Amino acid sequence: MDQTTIGLTSAEAAKKTAAGLHNDYETTASKTTTAIIQDNIFTLFNFLNILIGIFLFAVGAYSNMFYLVIILVNITIGISQEIHARNLVKKLSLIAPQTLRVWRDGQISSHTSKELVLGDWVVLGAGDQIPADLTIQSGRVEVNEAMLTGEADLVVKQAGDRLLSGSFIVSGEVTAEVLHVGADNYAAKLSNEAKVHKPIRSELVSSIRRVSQFTSYVIVPLGVILFLQAYFLRDTGIKSSVIVSAAALLGMLPKGLVLLISIALTTGVIKLAKKRILVQEMHAIETLAHVDTLCLDKTGTLTEGKMRLEDVLPLQDTVDPHVFLGHYLAASTDNNLTMQALREALPVSAAQTPVTMLPFSSERKWGAVSFDSLGTLYLGAPEKVADCGELPEVKAAQMAGLRVLILAHSSTAQHTAEAFDPTDAQAIAVIVLSDIIRQNAQETLAYLSDEGIDLKVISGDNPIAVAAIAQRAGVPYAEKAIDLSTLSSEEDVRAAALRYTVFGRVTPEQKKLLVEELKAANRTVAMTGDGVNDVLALREADVSIAMAAGDSAARQIANFVLLDSDFTTLPDVLFEGRRVVNNVTKASGIFFIKTIYSFLLSLICILTSSAFPFLPIQITLIDLAIEGYPSFFLSFEENKQRIHGNYLSTALLHALPNALLVLVNYFAVRFLQTDYGWHAGDTTTLLYYLLIGISCLAVIRACLPLNPLRLFLAISTTIGIYVAAMLFHHLLEISFLTAVTLPYFIGLMVINIILFTGLSLLAKKWTAMRLAKAQHE
Repeated sequence: MDQTTIGLTSAEAAKKTAAGLHNDYETTASKTTTAIIQDNIFTLFNFLNILIGIFLFAVGAYSNMFYLVIILVNITIGISQEIHARNLVKKLSLIAPQTLRVWRDGQISSHTSKELVLGDWVVLGAGDQIPADLTIQSGRVEVNEAMLTGEADLVVKQAGDRLLSGSFIVSGEVTAEVLHVGADNYAAKLSNEAKVHKPIRSELVSSIRRVSQFTSYVIVPLGVILFLQAYFLRDTGIKSSVIVSAAALLGMLPKGLVLLISIALTTGVIKLAKKRILVQEMHAIETLAHVDTLCLDKTGTLTEGKMRLEDVLPLQDTVDPHVFLGHYLAASTDNNLTMQALREALPVSAAQTPVTMLPFSSERKWGAVSFDSLGTLYLGAPEKVADCGELPEVKAAQMAGLRVLILAHSSTAQHTAEAFDPTDAQAIAVIVLSDIIRQNAQETLAYLSDEGIDLKVISGDNPIAVAAIAQRAGVPYAEKAIDLSTLSSEEDVRAAALRYTVFGRVTPEQKKLLVEELKAANRTVAMTGDGVNDVLALREADVSIAMAAGDSAARQIANFVLLDSDFTTLPDVLFEGRRVVNNVTKASGIFFIKTIYSFLLSLICILTSSAFPFLPIQITLIDLAIEGYPSFFLSFEENKQRIHGNYLSTALLHALPNALLVLVNYFAVRFLQTDYGWHAGDTTTLLYYLLIGISCLAVIRACLPLNPLRLFLAISTTIGIYVAAMLFHHLLEISFLTAVTLPYFIGLMVINIILFTGLSLLAKKWTAMRLAKAQHE
């Protein structure tokens, strides 16, 4: 080949660079800072709260705008957490650029992968990552395409074949021409299909959105009617009319609950970070707690991606196979996983000098070394070396999911590679190796299975081998395996999703189809992956989990990144999700009280043309002291129980008894006011103190069963809010209970406690009945 005609000239390369035909392109599926800010600010919930705040500001009711602090804190937490996680993932991807040997001006010069242009000729050898899609012009290599296809077996490539960006050269050397650059590369196209971030799937978030959506339908008409009644019918002035109307509307929006969810999830993010788990989407912690199907990869997930020598079984009494293996290992230049495992376990002897070598090839499935004094040694697959495929030792090891090699010997030394013939040799040993199952994998899989999570193993490898490894790792029903390369239609792939446990020879598109079909069957699906071949499925899954040691595209699209690439930490995430959901569900019974009674009282006030009985600042105190304070500490408690029932219906049912009691007390106080002609200040004070008492009953229920912390929270909340109400009575626009109103307060609270106990028992029984019915169905 005339070297002067190879590759491009510097002038041609510069011209193509100026035309944008260069490889300086970074695929990223990460959200931009602008997108993160928009997602956290521009929500219906925030819009409604800020709109009310604008009206309060317009009339100068500044003290009643304190609730906006809660909204700002919640927005800040969401934005800062997402940006922090995104930046950490970017740091994982910062590696030194690869220096390549490129033909320019008829000679080889050094350039980075980003400096390549279309039509460049590149020289690549063992250990090089392929920087762009290339066409081989000369040479022969073995390539590891596991990151792209999921298949661990090496692929032989020679002149005319295509090399795909993102794969690695294991052995050999080639000169290849750049076929695609930048976004046109195979890996870039695959990554960009998953570039758009999936929407959050969170029961807590969706429940808040449903409440906000319902409120948005009623908040405008109710607000308008309440304002018009106050301003025109009761002639209270524009400021008072806005304040009273705002109080009713603010009570319907569970501001504190949104903040509690954010704090609980942020706590989970911090705790998981200490366990080397990076959370990129904090709501995914909650979603993982609901997962009932987990899709796992084999290499790097179930296994460590390494081999281990299990046994060397002699086939001849007169020959010590360890001696021959020592000479073979010393002479061979192979450095694949199998040879690494053999060299780690066996002594290497360099006493003999080889005369001819033939490296191991995945195409031939054997390698050879010849010595003048020892003869020729062959190492390879049983079906290729000495016709050993049917040996009992071989069959038994293969059925157990182990990898088997045959060491064979011929007394004749070969001086040319073409003379090697492994079928003419005599087998002297069966070498048994295994994929190393990741430490604690069996315990982790057993736990996940016991927790009701259906396990699926999806791999690009041979399904028989994958199934055997899955069985060794303890995956239930691992014998239900299928080779997806035998299925030609999308319908067949979808039909297999629920019938099988192990899927082999799976393409990236088929992985995505499997996840889609599992979701279509109302499964909540989590997916683990580490390669470009996984990004489509990771994007589709409800929860995506990437290994830090894997491809950057997989890390960017994932909800979780396991920084130690160890999937056995998944139960930690599951526990955090359960803690968040169970504790938030328990506390939500406090938060939704205000939502229910505010809505019902607004309707009553409209029908009776009376003023809403509470002010925004009064509701804010309850937000902080009764909703925020105890719930904040309760949210940190460990809670590993399985999640049962629907969050929103459970929370509303818990809140209903207290909300109904607020209505009963409202009517009772209005009756007493009419009957005894109380002053308006006494009525407002008595009603607000009763509201505090009823809310405290919900706190006490949330603290059951009592322990030292919960007992302290119940007592300090009850005493603390009454003290605060008395200390800040001027700001709250209330007074003190008098000798007239105090007995009524005590009597009504006794009745409240009795009614609360009865209503709570009814709600508890109703919840148990609904749960039993749901489990039966």
